[in-house]
Amino acid sequence: MPEEYTTYKPEWIDKEKQTDSKFASFVMTGITKSNEELRRATDATRSARPPKMTIDDYVEGVLNGDRMKLSRAITMVESNAPKHYTMAQDIVQRLLPYTGRAIRVGITGVPGAGKSTIIEALGTKLCQAGHKVAVLAVDPSSSVTGGAILGDKTRMEQLAKEPNAFIRPSPAGGTLGGVTRKSRETMLLAEAAGYDIILVETVGVGQSETTVRSMVDFFLVVVLTGAGDDLQGVKKGVIELADAILVNKADGDNLQKALLTRADYEQILHYLMPATEGWTTKAYTCSAYTGEGIQEIWDVVLQYIDQMKRTGQLDKRRAAQNLTWLQEMTQDYLMNLFLQDEAVSAARDSVEAQVRAGTLAPTKALSLIAEALDKRFKGE
Repeated sequence: MPEEYTTYKPEWIDKEKQTDSKFASFVMTGITKSNEELRRATDATRSARPPKMTIDDYVEGVLNGDRMKLSRAITMVESNAPKHYTMAQDIVQRLLPYTGRAIRVGITGVPGAGKSTIIEALGTKLCQAGHKVAVLAVDPSSSVTGGAILGDKTRMEQLAKEPNAFIRPSPAGGTLGGVTRKSRETMLLAEAAGYDIILVETVGVGQSETTVRSMVDFFLVVVLTGAGDDLQGVKKGVIELADAILVNKADGDNLQKALLTRADYEQILHYLMPATEGWTTKAYTCSAYTGEGIQEIWDVVLQYIDQMKRTGQLDKRRAAQNLTWLQEMTQDYLMNLFLQDEAVSAARDSVEAQVRAGTLAPTKALSLIAEALDKRFKGE
């Protein structure tokens, strides 16, 4: 039924001379539904949730490249709810045979280095060349509220328009290392969905944020001009683990500075052990803004992957990464058991009050907690 309306003209309009519809506005009919009808309509809208999915639904959806079901599977894996843990692990196990065929590239660097811009330029170029690209972007979480903006997808406007691109922002959740605790599982799900290139963007990191190295094939460190003296690059940490150093923003008036910075890093790299056996780490320049140097750095990645496959280093590295993954999960599991133990919890409550009051040294407090755990294991 069409809405009823009347035509209204201001009083100051000369209605005899002004006979067209100029200045006219429509006054719509008001709401005629009762409050109860409006409440029921609102409740129906709020209760409209996606149907629950089984493990088979998740697995079939991911293997068919269903982006919605892939997103929901990642959400399930990232969940910290105990009720989701078993189902998430079953999903990953079922999809495991369909993983391992993608090129995994980790991209890290200081805040403001242009990581997102580089990924957008590189990802767009790869999608247009026929590849399927998944971007796993990690956003820092607030230490106060625990929330995260998750704005990387908004910044990668051009890449987000590509039908062969999948961008998944995730909160770091307080995890150190520049990635999330579930980044490895997320990467496997994306591979099972058919994405042949995985780009993992870390949060803006410092020299000790190196966890991403243990989950990717190629590790790219993005740097800026004038970010520190020569000793800054020699310091142990993220630089010595890089398979390539990329000096971004090499355009305009900054081009000469970028070339000098590249030369400085080339000199510094001579004093560091190679991050990968048989591979020489070098420094390169690019401009994510103009696209200059983007193809060159991707050619370096392909050359690296080809060499790693021929020498068998790729399989060895991935096997070592899986073992590291197991060890980290074992540590997390044992730590949770330790913290949830009743005897340990009671001992912690007792000693923490004394530590806060300054009457008990933290070292002595630790020994008391350890004694409580030891008695628990011995059944005393």
